[in-house]
Amino acid sequence: MKLGVFSLSLNVKDINASKDFYEKLGFQTLGGEITQNWLIMKNEDTIIGLFQGMFEKNILTFNPGWNSNAENLESFTDVRELQNQLKQKGIKFKTEADETTVGPAHFTIEDPDGNQILLDQHR
Repeated sequence: MKLGVFSLSLNVKDINASKDFYEKLGFQTLGGEITQNWLIMKNEDTIIGLFQGMFEKNILTFNPGWNSNAENLESFTDVRELQNQLKQKGIKFKTEADETTVGPAHFTIEDPDGNQILLDQHR
């Protein structure tokens, strides 16, 4: 099962302080909008998202259709197909992608310890 590029979405208290901290660790801004309280940062192949006031817990994030530079891949497994595969394996969903649509969509699940996992397709 190919879930897409992985990143960790962090719930931060102060996005400016977090940005400064992660820059000291060698991360550079890849995308996002700090005035909207979110940034995507990268250090080599490691990607983190900084999100202030958008969700309660940190989230493991996978993006089908993108590589580690947020560039479109020619071939990938659509998020709705991944959702169907996981349903067949008995995974329970917190939110589901609308299977009657095409293009951007997402779903969320939780692991046995309550860690939220987001599969977020942007194209």
